[in-house]
Amino acid sequence: MSIKAVLVLAAAGLISVGAAGVASGAELKIGFVDLDKVLEQSPQLESARNALQTEFSRRQQDLLDKQKQLEQLEEKLTRNSAVMGSNERDRLERDIISRRRTLKNELTAAQEDLNLRQSEEFNKLRRQVLEIVRNVSKGEQMDLVVSTGVVYSSKRIDLTDEVLERLRKEPAKR
Repeated sequence: MSIKAVLVLAAAGLISVGAAGVASGAELKIGFVDLDKVLEQSPQLESARNALQTEFSRRQQDLLDKQKQLEQLEEKLTRNSAVMGSNERDRLERDIISRRRTLKNELTAAQEDLNLRQSEEFNKLRRQVLEIVRNVSKGEQMDLVVSTGVVYSSKRIDLTDEVLERLRKEPAKR
């Protein structure tokens, strides 16, 4: 069973238990958090983006330099192929093919590394946000806090801004 299905069943169960509790005088407190908004507006996301940019900028520049060198060799081949000897032309063509293959492999590896690091940083931020949501929920004595799949929520139960405020006060976790 998927996590989403478990959450929906748990929410339905708590709501029915809460409805029975409300009938007996107990109050059920439900809250809502827009996790997409929290994640996108968190200063930690911008910090992670900047850190990744710094981490990968040198590698990106190296790849751009190799691309430029490859283009220069291709121009040289196009411009001078008529006056080159066949051995020199063949050697240059093999060099271009080899460099193109190497560059393609390095570009693929760089993209995979970047994707992996982005995923790691996003998962750290997600764990930090969920910890804050739990703390806010406990502080507000919530019985249930929902996120995705909500069709409507009133401002009275929306904890998004409070979670964002606490997240802004916390440093990024490294």
